[in-house]
Amino acid sequence: MESQTIVEVFLLAENRLLREALIRILTKKNDLRVVGAAAYSQAALEQLKATRPNIVLLDSIGPVFSEARFVASLQAAIPGVRVAMIDMEPDQQTFLRAVREGVVGYVLKDASATEVAATIRAVSAGEAVCPPSLSMSLFNLVKSHPFLAATRRILSRREEELLALLRERLTNKEIAARLNLSEQTVKNHVHRILRKVGASDRLAVVDRHKWEGLDGRAAGQLSS
Repeated sequence: MESQTIVEVFLLAENRLLREALIRILTKKNDLRVVGAAAYSQAALEQLKATRPNIVLLDSIGPVFSEARFVASLQAAIPGVRVAMIDMEPDQQTFLRAVREGVVGYVLKDASATEVAATIRAVSAGEAVCPPSLSMSLFNLVKSHPFLAATRRILSRREEELLALLRERLTNKEIAARLNLSEQTVKNHVHRILRKVGASDRLAVVDRHKWEGLDGRAAGQLSS
């Protein structure tokens, strides 16, 4: 009999009552383990990095929308970690901005304990979760940007490979080491990618195309 996979969860929530309620709920689940819980602070971030959870649950948009690029820095510190937001309002713009920052789970205020647990399991399994009431905004976004599909057709296989590494915020030197290429060759590839997609710089091309790295989960990387 195969051993059960345990999903380790860290609660980074400002609302203390919410943290305590979720701890009680999640500790009753055999496949979920709360490895830490705290309000957002630098000390909490250090604790989070030390515990290296599979899933981080947030109840505040502040950290996600800060200039510190919380989700990106968290993913750089803990490879493979996934972030879900809970206790959220059904606001389309907030939802789209959260997805753009790398959030892959979005749970509304009226969600049940069962739905929260199901979201944790789904996100841990590599799925994206959002309320049905907000999912149409993702379809509308992709529909309104037909150039995205065209871009995939004009990039070579090597350029697609470099684009994936640009999404990881790697420097030219780091990309060169990863692909066993010279740094100048990488620079040439990057310039060609920018020219082909009509982007002004590498950050612009990442923001426009990182939705492709979400395995088809049109959770796409949107403009706010």
